[in-house]
Amino acid sequence: MDTLRKLSILADAAKYDASCASSGSAKRDSVGGKGIGSTEGMGICHSYTPDGRCVSLLKILLTNVCQFDCLYCVNRSSSNVPRAKFTPQEVVELTLDFYRRNCIEGLFLSSGIIRSPDYTMEQVVEVARSLREDHDFRGYIHLKTIPEASESLLERAGRYADRLSINVELPTPQGLAQLAPEKDAPGIRRTMARLRLHIDEAKEAAQPAAMVSRAGGAPRRAKAPGFAPGGQSTQMIVGADDTDDRAILATSANLYGAYRLKRVYYSAFSPIPDAAKALPLRPAPLMREHRLYQADWLMRFYGFAHEEIVPSGAGMLSLDVDPKLGWALANRDRFPIDLNRAPRELLLRVPGLGVKSVEQFLQARRVRRLRVADLSTARVPLRKVLPFVVLADHSPGKALDAADLARRFTRAPAAAPAPVQGDLFAAMPA
Repeated sequence: MDTLRKLSILADAAKYDASCASSGSAKRDSVGGKGIGSTEGMGICHSYTPDGRCVSLLKILLTNVCQFDCLYCVNRSSSNVPRAKFTPQEVVELTLDFYRRNCIEGLFLSSGIIRSPDYTMEQVVEVARSLREDHDFRGYIHLKTIPEASESLLERAGRYADRLSINVELPTPQGLAQLAPEKDAPGIRRTMARLRLHIDEAKEAAQPAAMVSRAGGAPRRAKAPGFAPGGQSTQMIVGADDTDDRAILATSANLYGAYRLKRVYYSAFSPIPDAAKALPLRPAPLMREHRLYQADWLMRFYGFAHEEIVPSGAGMLSLDVDPKLGWALANRDRFPIDLNRAPRELLLRVPGLGVKSVEQFLQARRVRRLRVADLSTARVPLRKVLPFVVLADHSPGKALDAADLARRFTRAPAAAPAPVQGDLFAAMPA
């Protein structure tokens, strides 16, 4: 099979993995003629970093041959799909060739499991090793970790990769046991714990306590060996089983707390060819995926606890309004909030106000009282904000008590566009 055919098969097989954002990596470049590639710059818009940079990634599988038969996976062992396998050297050559053509700035590499976890992981690590050591590649590398791979292989992977990830696949161990009985939920968690330990050790080694002195100059930090500076991430499929949004967010909160993940990605289930009867016949709404990303943002940046985002007893996020607006409508007794006096944590709970606009208002109110015109200047959605705030020249009056307040925000929503793989900003709540 020629390389182009392999690329067609294995790039298509990788499209279901959404966890390919390139945030958090160490800055490297080839300025001065040393090495090839960088973690900076612009290219094909495949993923976005939190600061708005667009980073293109060659996103492929090493192979779509897999010994597991996970019911939700198009590459399961019983699936009737074309199969292909790259050699590590072929992936290296493709990465360098695409980079030189200015098509990509990094590599996202995953794989089906062949022979054994260690054999597969060794092949994946060899790609990263060759890029770094043989070709001095300084671009971004994200490796998908194989569950239950050996400790030594995990250490090597972290030495070469900017980010490592391992997918929990489904929100609950019960769901995983039902749809992927060959997968080991505790084993996935053990691998996450080992990765966190290595990442923490690398960070501790880089602390100011490791300072050394330059001869005749000020002290500087000793260069510590890095380990996956972009941290680790995971992905879970939404809608393949009957797990509700409340349980999904509880799982995400636990993953963030226990393993300090950089990101949890949510992938709306899409029916696959020759699907098992245990799977839904229809895809999960893309809007549900979008709402989960918004709720995830509330937990990470807005100070919300996971259990307060989804109304008690409801189980599911509303598809009609974003989670922050839904929370505000369900907790009207906490409003209105005075934008000229309220602390930051309360301002972040106002529908329509994002982190940047809140910081802007905190700075501005030190020298003057905020007015409606300030909201317009900051380009926040007035229709969403004004019912919940008090300003120098505005009071919502009885707007919060209006019986139709919720209905004003629940117009039939347009279908959510399919997000760009790794697009962080499509998920940000206002």
